[in-house]
Amino acid sequence: MITLYNYINGTLVSARSGESIPNVSPRDGKVFSLIPDSDHQDVEVAVEAAQAAFPTWKKTSAEDRCKILTRIADLIAVHQEKLVHAESLDNGKPLAVSSHVDIPRAESNMRFFASGAQHFASESHVMENGTVNYTYRKPIGVVGCISPWNLPLYLFTWKIAPALAAGNCVVAKPSEITPYTAFLFSEICIEAGLPAGVLNIVHGTGPKVGEAMVNQPAIKAISFTGGTATGKRIASILAPQFKKMSLELGGKNATIVFEDVDLEKTASAVSRAAFANQGQICLCGSRIFVQRAIYEAFKRMLVEKVSKMKVMDPMLPESKFGALVSEAHLEKVLSYITTAKEEGGTVLCGGQSPEMPEELRGGFYLLPTLIEGLSPSCRTNQEEIFGPVATLIPFDTEEEVIQYANGTVYGLAASLWTKDVSRAHRVAHQLETGICWINTWLNRDLRTPFGGVKQSGLGREGGWEAFRFFTEPQNICIDPSH
Repeated sequence: MITLYNYINGTLVSARSGESIPNVSPRDGKVFSLIPDSDHQDVEVAVEAAQAAFPTWKKTSAEDRCKILTRIADLIAVHQEKLVHAESLDNGKPLAVSSHVDIPRAESNMRFFASGAQHFASESHVMENGTVNYTYRKPIGVVGCISPWNLPLYLFTWKIAPALAAGNCVVAKPSEITPYTAFLFSEICIEAGLPAGVLNIVHGTGPKVGEAMVNQPAIKAISFTGGTATGKRIASILAPQFKKMSLELGGKNATIVFEDVDLEKTASAVSRAAFANQGQICLCGSRIFVQRAIYEAFKRMLVEKVSKMKVMDPMLPESKFGALVSEAHLEKVLSYITTAKEEGGTVLCGGQSPEMPEELRGGFYLLPTLIEGLSPSCRTNQEEIFGPVATLIPFDTEEEVIQYANGTVYGLAASLWTKDVSRAHRVAHQLETGICWINTWLNRDLRTPFGGVKQSGLGREGGWEAFRFFTEPQNICIDPSH
């Protein structure tokens, strides 16, 4: 049994309550670690530590902040094998995904924003009379970062790296469902020599820890990634306090396939876009719209590819499709498959849990599932499932598919597939999304703004957008004639 600890004021400590939460591995459904069952008391101590560290950290030069964050990135690389194993054990994703995506990306996040600390520049404006205005960007102070369970260390570092690089001190809450790599990250921070109190990691549940962070007056901004319902709750608390917030929320993303595509290549890409990380990525394309002229041929090819996806023990090197994150989440996804059938849908493949070896039968596994015959406006096509379930829907015209794609409360991402460059731009410009990929998916440049519209979120992260969020601009106006 592994015991995890909070990271507060530079040291590893238990929850002040002395209580713990059992942490279950999705691989076999067994408890493998205990995490601190923290509450508002732990948050208060973490905030006090961050407040004490802030005056020194904000005055630390960009070059020195860069060196420390780069040292953390170096240590992620040194401990990659351990982090990869921990991520897959904790989350249920295959080792191949953790080793090629999650942990390398966490390292890249730290390096990218460490470098950005030295290159982030302010604006200046010279008026006709010679008066000079310049924008002074200062760190906010103590900020809160709340990250989700689907890409644990990947999205944890995506938030804390720019916050620290900009000169803030951070109180961070990883998901209580997948806390292991955040704990290992705290050990790395100690090894790297990050000053005490600059980063504080408090483990625990949303109602006890997340709520305390959002209601803590000394925390001046919140960056949150998670469900839309929780995002609404956070916004309702922060808005009256006039605090900064960045909310990256749900999605119901459209994949649009036009009749002029290469069927083989596109079917492979679309299957990946729907089922990567067991469909547990906010950017997955769960609504697949296919132009009617190629619908039947594309469907056959896609079903063939998806049917060959083998659900396996995530801890095997050859595994490409692992377990869902928890029993509760598996039950939720299965309930949507039942709903889809009730709504008149036909399951083309999957739709049930597979037979697994005896030692894994307590795990949370589901076959990748394709469904057709549903209305674009039904619950299955409107609500975020966040699992390995995708629907196929035929369309005839550009106008029709744009209406379908935009016809949800979400607006995070979309991908469209066509050889017609003019059509690609024309359709992309009409999609109500924060991100649109053309003939590609999940092709991420860290310099670009990331986020959604409508109920997919508020604000943008990534690149300079992240530095702008984690700083406050102040205009300084100088009259040189005096």
